[in-house]
Amino acid sequence: MNPSFDLGFTTLPAYFTLLMVGMTAGILLAHREGLRRGMNGNAILDLGLLMMACGLIGSRVLHVIADGHFWDYVHLCTDPAQLKGLALSAGRTCTADAQCLSAGLGDLCDTATGLCRQQRDCLRVFKIWYGGYVFYGGLLLCVPVGLWFLKRRQVEMWDVADLAGWAVPFGLILGRLGCFLAGCCFGGVTEGPTGIAFPRFSPAWHRHVTDHLIDRSAHASLHVHPTQLYEAIAAALIFALGYWRYRKGRHFRGELFFQFLALYAIFRILVEFIRDDDRGQWLWGLATTSQLVSLPALAWAAYAIWRRRAWPWPPQPTDSGV
Repeated sequence: MNPSFDLGFTTLPAYFTLLMVGMTAGILLAHREGLRRGMNGNAILDLGLLMMACGLIGSRVLHVIADGHFWDYVHLCTDPAQLKGLALSAGRTCTADAQCLSAGLGDLCDTATGLCRQQRDCLRVFKIWYGGYVFYGGLLLCVPVGLWFLKRRQVEMWDVADLAGWAVPFGLILGRLGCFLAGCCFGGVTEGPTGIAFPRFSPAWHRHVTDHLIDRSAHASLHVHPTQLYEAIAAALIFALGYWRYRKGRHFRGELFFQFLALYAIFRILVEFIRDDDRGQWLWGLATTSQLVSLPALAWAAYAIWRRRAWPWPPQPTDSGV
């Protein structure tokens, strides 16, 4: 785990940095392929920048309202003392702020309780570089805004949507690698060969300490499913299939977008069963936020693929490729 990149003169959060690099690379690749098909390159770049902004905003909003952290952000602004304090290793109490900072447990030492706490920060909800995103939140905002933008610019929307069908999973590859480096989005405990132990003070370590699975003196978490890497591999496979189909030829405009939507939804439903981070629980704990969104997304994609049309627009002619 390496949550940040030290450049000497500054540090960059690994998750946010790789997410931005992945999204930018996806946009540039889509722009190149769009030009090969005679599409409006400027419109693709403009749309890519708009989608990057909408993706960050939408995924952040859904994280705040659906992942169970809404009141954490409220308390961080109004009364940080209401947030749970954290003790140093082996249950030791802190005596100075420097101890909390070096342990990665907070900014301040509450000498009355000996616990580390965060300082007041009313703008934390807007500090997107700290992480805290739900992919589907970005997708839910990007789809209507993107369709509106393309219609306004008089660009064939489903041709561009097919670019997104493999460019988005391409960006997700690096984004999920960033998750792995940050230690977030971790899986449940496993004794399988793929299990990975995250270091002390990582999110997985904190979860296992809270659940009394390990002591605070432990130097690492228990071995857990590296669900971040599972998702990166899944994104790579979806990208490879989508890009191959794009070069070979689609059956109808919009097919690759719905192919991505269906495959990602199926994988996301499955991987949520072995994730163990805080990500919102619904229906009495039977489903997570992403599983609930995946179901209608999968239904929509399955219907469009079955009908071979980008519903509700009328059927479009077959695209034989280049």
